[in-house]
This record gives sequence, C-alpha cells and structure tokens, in this order.
Amino acid sequence: MKKTVPLIITFLAGLYMIVAYFVPHPAVANSAQQMQGWEIIIVAFTLVLGIGNLVQVHYGKVRGRRPGWFHSAALLACLAVMAAIGTVWGVAEGTVYYWLYDNVMAPLSAAMFSLLAFFIASAAYRAFRARNKEATLLLLAAVVIMIGRVPLGPWLWAKLPWVGGHWPHALDQLTQWVMDVPNTAGQRGIKIGAALGAVSMALRMLLGIERSYLTTGGGS
Repeated sequence: MKKTVPLIITFLAGLYMIVAYFVPHPAVANSAQQMQGWEIIIVAFTLVLGIGNLVQVHYGKVRGRRPGWFHSAALLACLAVMAAIGTVWGVAEGTVYYWLYDNVMAPLSAAMFSLLAFFIASAAYRAFRARNKEATLLLLAAVVIMIGRVPLGPWLWAKLPWVGGHWPHALDQLTQWVMDVPNTAGQRGIKIGAALGAVSMALRMLLGIERSYLTTGGGS
C-alpha cells in the first residue's frame, strides 16, 4: 500500500490534468486551476524538506570533520544568517537582506559564472579539433560565427583585398545564414528530442513504470 496509493494518486492527477488541457469546460478548467494551487503548496513543503536535508547533510560533514567540512560550515552559517535577517527585517528593497544579496550574493554568482568561460574555452579547444568531417564542419561554423559576431571580425574582413573589397556584406550574410538555417534546425531537433523524452518519462510515471520518485535518497 505504501507504493500503490502514491501510484494511484499520480495516475489520477496526471490523467485529470491531461483531460483538463483537452476539454475546455469551465468546471474542468476551474478544478484544474485549483489543483495547480495545491501543487504550489506542495512545492513549498518540498522546499522546507530540501532545506532540512541540506542542513542534515552538511551538519554531518561538519560534525565528522570530513574533507571540505569548512565549506559546509560556511554554507550553514550563511544560511542561518540570511534566514534570520530575512525573517526579522524582511526581504524588501532597502533592507539588510537586500543589501547582502546585491553586494555579496550577486558578485559571488558573477565570479562563479565567469570561471565557466575558462572551462568553455578548454572544451571548445577539444571539440573544434578537425579530426573528422563532423568536427571540421563544427570548426568552420565556429570560425564563421566568431569572425562575424566579434567586433574585430568585420574590421579584418574589410581589410582583406580580394574578399572584403568585392563582397563587403558577404560575412554578415554568411553568419546570419549559419545562425538561421543550420543552427535553428539543430536547436529544433534538440527541442523535439527533449519534448519526446519528457512525454515518454511522463507516460512512464503515469503508468507506474518509473518509480524512482518513490524511493529513498539511497536508492533503495
């Protein structure tokens, strides 16, 4: 019964939302909207559960002095301080919480994302090596896009005696064609594949085939 009841609830709730999408009746639409409101409440409870799990995991690291425990201690301290400040003084603009978010959290996030540029450059160097036909096409497309989008590219193109002089707008046209045709086709293929994967996963959950959400964190 511990697994049967959640499976039945999942199946009925998912089936009803599918029916509400295809049946434009006011009664069905209103009840579906009410269920979405319940979903927001459930998500709020899962947020509390996630915070509790976060505290439990990192407190165990600090207590056991495991490798990297000081990072866990900093996380718990920041979590406690921000929660206390937000609860006492609020989170509106002009409060201490808002100041800490703008002057501490935002710069840290910017620094973290700026580090991704080095990883992207390293991955691009490995991916753009012309080892086969596909990698060569990727390299050519990347070179065209970089020359066409970087401000230095049009200046270099205009300085070329035979190409830039006879076809001054060829670089812009080629760059736009690569972005509009091959790039758009690839993105649509990825989106279609992701949508099919989401539909298949939803069907597996509705039919009770996929039951990973019923297991514990250890996978048992």
